[in-house]
Amino acid sequence: MNNTVTVRPATEADTGPLIAVLAEAFHEGPLADWLIPDSDDRRTVYYRYFRDALQHGLEHGQVHTTGDQSAVAIWYPRLEPTPTNTREHLEALERIAGAYAPKFVLLEEMFDVLHPEEPHHYLAYLAVDPQRQNRGIGAALLTDHHRRLDQLGLPAYLEASNMRNRRLYLRHGYTAGRTIVLPTEGPIIWRMWRGAPDANGRTPFPPTRPRRRSV
Repeated sequence: MNNTVTVRPATEADTGPLIAVLAEAFHEGPLADWLIPDSDDRRTVYYRYFRDALQHGLEHGQVHTTGDQSAVAIWYPRLEPTPTNTREHLEALERIAGAYAPKFVLLEEMFDVLHPEEPHHYLAYLAVDPQRQNRGIGAALLTDHHRRLDQLGLPAYLEASNMRNRRLYLRHGYTAGRTIVLPTEGPIIWRMWRGAPDANGRTPFPPTRPRRRSV
C-alpha cells in the first residue's frame, strides 16, 4: 500500500471532482469504445452517467476517496440477494445515455444476471485521475477496503474491463471466473472474486448460477 495516500469516506462536497475523475478515468478503453464510439458524445454521456452513479453510491453504498480527491472507489455491500434492476433504473439509463442506452442496458443486464448471490462486497467502480495513475493510489484504495473485508470475513467481487485492470486485481488476491463476452464485436469482461479468508487460504470463486431477472 502507498503509505502516503490518505483514504477517507467521500461526502456530497466531493461530488464535482469525483464525477470528473470517474468520467476521465473510464473515457478510454475497449468498453468505452464499444459503448459510445464517438469520443465527444462519450464525454457528454459519461459525465451524466457517472454523476448518477456517484450519487447512487453515496446514498446506497460506500464511497471512498483520497485526501486530494484524485481517486474514488464505489462499493456496495451485497449481504443478501438483491432485487434485479428496476424499471425506474432502466428508464433513467434511457434518459442518461439517449441513443446509446441499448448497450448500457444490455451491459447492466449481463452484469446483473451473472452476479454472485453469496454475501460479499461489490466494487462497482475504481477510478484514478489519469494524471495520477501508476503511483499506487488505486492499490491504496483497494487495500484499505480489503482490510475491512478480511476483518469481517467477507469476499469481494468486481468486473474488470481490460487486461491492465485485470492484472491489478490479480495482484490483490482476486481470481478470474467465467468471462462475459459482449456482442457486436464487444470486449471481454472478466468477472473477478477475492475470497474471504479461510483455513485453506481464501474461499473459491462461487459457481456461476445465472439469476432470474424481473422488472
